[in-house]
Amino acid sequence: MRIRFAVPATLALALAFFAAMSIGAPAQAQRPGEHPGGERHGDVHANHGHIPEPPAHRDVHAKPEIDRRPGGRVNSIPHVHEDHWYGHDRPNDKRYVIAHPYPHGRFEHFGPSYRYHVDRFDLGAHRFWFAGGVSFEIASWDWDLASGWCWDCTGDNFVVYDDPDHPGWYLVYNAQTGVYVHAQYMG
Repeated sequence: MRIRFAVPATLALALAFFAAMSIGAPAQAQRPGEHPGGERHGDVHANHGHIPEPPAHRDVHAKPEIDRRPGGRVNSIPHVHEDHWYGHDRPNDKRYVIAHPYPHGRFEHFGPSYRYHVDRFDLGAHRFWFAGGVSFEIASWDWDLASGWCWDCTGDNFVVYDDPDHPGWYLVYNAQTGVYVHAQYMG
């Protein structure tokens, strides 16, 4: 004699979901600057696959440089091309003046040796978090440059630089697009 048990549909669906979640390989935690298997720049597409060195401090009256390419093409958005930082706003631009720079402290793990992935993001607040709860808020005037970024893509696609011209600001570089935006460290 066979006995059959009826499993409610919702329970069966829940069991199937949890079984599917456990099939894949476990996610590995990765500290900033550590890259699995020695692949340091395997997922970098911009700037010929190279993470750029930090931008240099510029003269107070320096205008944003425009990237002029062969054939008359021009790119004036903030980006890095052939390790050169284009489109960085004037050092004396009033939008970047903060009465008390670094109100949440300084972010210490910046520069080309640290790469990050976004853990979560809030598009409405223009804010994103790296693993460990570290958050940044993108400047409202730079938001149009970053709003279309793939915030939930896998990989360490972001590098943070200390902005040499605007105290209290950081430059967040997208290694996939080559574009960078200004952001404040929120803690």
